[in-house]
Amino acid sequence: MKTLEPGLVGVAEREVTRDQTAEAFGSGLVPVYATPAMVGLMEQAAVHALEGCLGEDQTTVGTRIEVTHLAATPLGDRVRAEAILTSVDGRRLTFTLSAFDSREKIGEGRHERAVISRGRFLERVAAKRPV
Repeated sequence: MKTLEPGLVGVAEREVTRDQTAEAFGSGLVPVYATPAMVGLMEQAAVHALEGCLGEDQTTVGTRIEVTHLAATPLGDRVRAEAILTSVDGRRLTFTLSAFDSREKIGEGRHERAVISRGRFLERVAAKRPV
């Protein structure tokens, strides 16, 4: 198992398709890569950075994200997000985020995740279901 320590890097990539646009998300009225889609890709990169570092019943959940969307990306272009683990404070993990299309940096930010017990977490969620 890898050690959970600053410096771990995760990457996630995808093509910008119609379902990833601001129009599709309802976050805008233009057919460009949506901010919510970029946030999701950035979180995916953070999850990838932690592969092989957590115990059998452990996972992480996002608890905070601060993102600036710097530039628009058209349909058909590829986007890549990178997450670098910068701090480990008990169960709290902090990442520096960046995202790029084929031409330029399109986003940057900071993200926090918490290490949790998957089983206990799912039990608490199940207890919230309406009866």
